[in-house]
Amino acid sequence: MKTRKAAIKRKTSETDIQIEFTVDGRGSSKIDTRIPFLDHMLTLLAKHGLFDLKLKARGDLEVDIHHTNEDIGIVLGQALMKALGDKKGIYRYGSFAVPMDEALVRVTLDISGRPSLFVTKAKGVRLSRQPKYSFDDAVDFLRSFCQHAGINMHIGVLAGEDTHHIIEGMFKGIAKTLDMATRLDPRVLGVPSTKGKL
Repeated sequence: MKTRKAAIKRKTSETDIQIEFTVDGRGSSKIDTRIPFLDHMLTLLAKHGLFDLKLKARGDLEVDIHHTNEDIGIVLGQALMKALGDKKGIYRYGSFAVPMDEALVRVTLDISGRPSLFVTKAKGVRLSRQPKYSFDDAVDFLRSFCQHAGINMHIGVLAGEDTHHIIEGMFKGIAKTLDMATRLDPRVLGVPSTKGKL
C-alpha cells in the first residue's frame, strides 16, 4: 500500500508554517507552534488518531494567536486532503464519543468534499475561563481545518464545565473519528460515493 502522506509549506505576511502529515502512522509527533495549549491538542490528535505529524509554525503572536491558530488549521486541512488523494477505498464516515472527566463530547464527521462545521452545546454546559486558548479559539481552528480538508463535522458538547476538558474531548474525538473515516475498507471499490467523486 502506498504511504498516504503530504508535506506543505505556507508563508504569508502573518505566518510561516511547515507540516509533514502521514495518515497511516504510529501516533508520533513533533510540534512547535509557540501556542502551548494548541501544541498539546495537536499531540493528542496525532497520538489518538495514529497519525504522524511534524509541524512548525511561526506567527505574529505579538498581535494575538488568531492568525497563527487559524492558519495552522488551514495547513493541517490541506495536508490531510493531499495525503488522502482521490479517497478511494476509505470508510469516509466516523463517529465517536469521548468522556473527559465531567465533560462528554461527541464528534461525527464525513469526508464528503462539502466542508462545514456545526458545534452545539447542551443546556447546562458551562465554559470556565481559559485565557490563553479559549473554546472560540478551538472552534476557529476547526472551522479552518474542515474548510480545507473538505470535511463535514458535527461536534456536540453534551456535558462539561472545564473548558480544558471540553476542548481536549473535542480533539480526542476528532482523532478517533478521523482514524475511522480514513481507514481503508477492502470491500470498497473505488470512491465511496454514488457520484464517483468526493
